[in-house]
Amino acid sequence: MEVNRLVVDLSIRRNLKKEIWRNRYIYLMLALPLAYFIVFKYLPIYGLQLAFKEYMLNKGIFGSPWIGFEHFRRMTIEPEFFTAFKNTIIISAYRIIFGFPFPIILALMLNEIYFKSFRRVSQTILTFPHFLSWVIVSGLILNMFGDGGVIKKIIAVFSSELAADWNVLYSQSTFRSLLIMTDIWKEAGWGTIIYLAAITGVDPSYYEAATIDGCNRLQKIWHITIPSIMSIIIIQLLLRIGWVMEAGFDQIFNLYTPPVYPVADIIDTYVYRITFGRGVSLDMGFPTAVGLFKNVINFALIMIANAIARRAGYVGIV
Repeated sequence: MEVNRLVVDLSIRRNLKKEIWRNRYIYLMLALPLAYFIVFKYLPIYGLQLAFKEYMLNKGIFGSPWIGFEHFRRMTIEPEFFTAFKNTIIISAYRIIFGFPFPIILALMLNEIYFKSFRRVSQTILTFPHFLSWVIVSGLILNMFGDGGVIKKIIAVFSSELAADWNVLYSQSTFRSLLIMTDIWKEAGWGTIIYLAAITGVDPSYYEAATIDGCNRLQKIWHITIPSIMSIIIIQLLLRIGWVMEAGFDQIFNLYTPPVYPVADIIDTYVYRITFGRGVSLDMGFPTAVGLFKNVINFALIMIANAIARRAGYVGIV
């Protein structure tokens, strides 16, 4: 019995080695992403202990003294933290309410285009902004909506009074709307890719049967296309909810200014400012505590949303 087991084990190992060698290029391609996750996602976990320590540069992370939950207590008395926390929730909610459905609608519209060449060109044009960094996009926005921007100059031709009051980038009432609109413009085309891929997997016989029954295009979309891709929509929504506390650091950091801090300063920009912008010695403990707090909330939200989705009969992510 033992001999047979050893023979089986040796056979499995040989087959495994053959499979690994046969797919060695695939494993080689996986090496770089695997290294990325190890270096930037798993190794930094060691630094989470700074959330409970008073960091001292000369002693390092391991030698710094423990101070318990002092950094978390500091969060409860920092007025700027509560402002940043509120702004993060509001901006993320706006992104979900207005930004999340847009790629779905766009994918449905692209799928209805009859000419395939025009559809491919349209998708390419819509996807292109995703590959632009927010530094470049922010420069474009500044040249369009800034005090010396194109739009202000056009408005000045028709109304000098309206142009004199032009203050889009520095107005607290318009800045959040500008964030959401520019984010939709930049990312909606990229978001359509996964939905278009899901739509191509819908059985064409469903549409043929609907045509025989006299359904128009809108009825086909509502009763066939959307229900067929609903599982993908739910998964994408769950993943988006898991990033509620990530309100878009790159975009906001490149666009916001002190006049709009009360409505645009999110947790990430707040942490950046208190860590690097105050001109004092680095306080690594408090930003680490804020980051841990933020990630715990993200984890809790995605687990709650996943449980609700599974209870409603949809496939969750865990």
